[in-house]
Parts: sequence; C-alpha cells; structure tokens
Amino acid sequence: MKIRIFSFILAAMALAMSVSCSEKDDGRIDVVFDSDANNEIDDQHAIAYLLLNEDVFNTLGITTNTTRNGGNIKLQTLEAQRVIKLVGRPDTPIYEGADGSFEEILPTIGNKEFDGCSAVNFIIEQAGRHSSKKPLTIIAVGKLTNIALALAKKPSIAKRIRLVWLGTNYPDPGEYNFDNDIPSVNYVLDTDVPFEITTVRYKDDTGTSAVKVSREYAHEHFTGLGPKVSEPVEGRHGGKFICFGDYSVDLFDNMPDLVRSLYDMSAVAIVKNPAWAKTRTIPAPTFQDGKWVERPDNSRTVIIWEYFDRDAIVADFEKTLNVD
Repeated sequence: MKIRIFSFILAAMALAMSVSCSEKDDGRIDVVFDSDANNEIDDQHAIAYLLLNEDVFNTLGITTNTTRNGGNIKLQTLEAQRVIKLVGRPDTPIYEGADGSFEEILPTIGNKEFDGCSAVNFIIEQAGRHSSKKPLTIIAVGKLTNIALALAKKPSIAKRIRLVWLGTNYPDPGEYNFDNDIPSVNYVLDTDVPFEITTVRYKDDTGTSAVKVSREYAHEHFTGLGPKVSEPVEGRHGGKFICFGDYSVDLFDNMPDLVRSLYDMSAVAIVKNPAWAKTRTIPAPTFQDGKWVERPDNSRTVIIWEYFDRDAIVADFEKTLNVD
C-alpha cells in the first residue's frame, strides 16, 4: 500500500512539473506578438501598449518579419528592442522571423536552418504548450509569413492558437500587410486555425484607419509619459529618450503626415477589450486574380473586426502610458 501511495505521489508531482508555466492560468492572455516593427510608427505603439498592460497580457515573446519598408530583419528587430527597453521590459524575448515570402521559404522548412526559423520554431514551441481550451493568442501586425510557415511545419498547432491579424481592406482588395505576402494569407484561410481579421480600410471609418492621432495630439497628450528608464535609448531617427511617450512624439515628428492611424495598436486593444469594436463571422473567402472570392458554402469561418471605438482606444493607450 505504501509503495502504491508513493508511486501515486510521484506521478502527481511529475504531472505538475510537466505543466508549462504558460499553461497555468493566472487570468492573463498568453501572447506572441508578430511585427514588422520598423515599418511605420504604429508597431511601436502596439508593442508599448501590449507590454505595459501586463495585468492583461502575458507576453511570451515578440517575433519580427520584414516587409517592403523599414529595412531588413535586423532593423526590424532593432526597433522592437528600442521599444522594450523604453517601456522597461528589456528582457522580453525577440525572435527574428522571415525576410522572404511564404512561397520562397516553404520548400526549406524541413531544414535545420531556414529563413525565419527562429521565429517559426518559437511559435510552434509556444503553441505546443497550450490547448484549445486556453490557446496561445498570436497578434500579428505585419505579413502573415511567420505564422503560415509555423502552421505548414506543424499543422497540429492550429487548434492551440487564436490568431488575430491586422490586415486587409476586406471586402476590398489591397492593404500593406496583405500585399506583402498574399499566398501566406490564402494558406492560413485554408487551415483550421481560429482566425480573426482586424480590418484596415484606408480612408474608411469602418476599419482601424479610423483610429487616428495627430502630431499635435501626440505632443499634448503623450509627452513625458511612460516609465522612466535609467539608461537613455537612442531612437530610430537619432536622439536619446528615457520614456516611450517622448519617443512617440519623435516618431510622429519624423512622419510626413500630420495625422497617422495607429492600426496595429487597435489590434491589441480589441483583444484587451472586445467592446471597442464590432465583429461578424463569415465563411472564409480566398483571394484570386486581384479580388476576394466569397465561398458561401465554406464550413471554415473567420471573424471580421470593424467599427473601432477610436476615442476609447486612444484614451486607454494614454491611460496605460500615464504611469511612473
């Protein structure tokens, strides 16, 4: 009897030790953030917002990718590193992802080393530690290459992921993230990963384009906000900064437009509070010959996010920054 009890105790201890820390539910959302961080200025605001909402999000790591603007993967990663330092979270892991496209890289994913392998393998590893009951949330705000490659390399992770992607002008064609790797989007649309599309819709107040902030507003509301770091961080355009609020102002000052949409930050916001936008579920379409093709009989569905509450999102970002 004593041997049986001892064996039972050992088995229970082994089971407890086998449970990943990320699977222990502390009420927060486990997140991997996938970003072309050096592209414009919205990625930086999204990263800061995510990391400073640590009571809501458990950020397991940031993966980077390269789109047409912002330079190669090293520059994308460097910008992400600036932000994590500026918000006082310098230990946040960053994994370099794809420079190239899905179709270019796909034939090589069986190799030990391939373009983007660090990010792809990290996504697979983290998804494997989750379940359909408590999935890994991936917030992707660049091209979908890293995620599509991870799903292609390890299809079994699909049901362990909740994918929230900032992309497309659906139901219209176009949009920057989408155009950077359309085959990756079509691939994901034909998997069974739970997929939510946070629409952009340039010059249309039904998408994240409506979440606009002016240069003047940034100066008035963001200056001096955010945790103060002891070691100044050199910005993308030069200068030294000790808080993200001042870096935000510098980013706005170095953009040609007086008003910018914080698209990527909106994707983080609706994961934090789904009431800040509206959703509808549709049969997953596909994109062919320059246009969306609806598939009304498709049993595979996706969620479309639209009609974002600009004032609530921007106010919450400012509130999040307003800490010492």
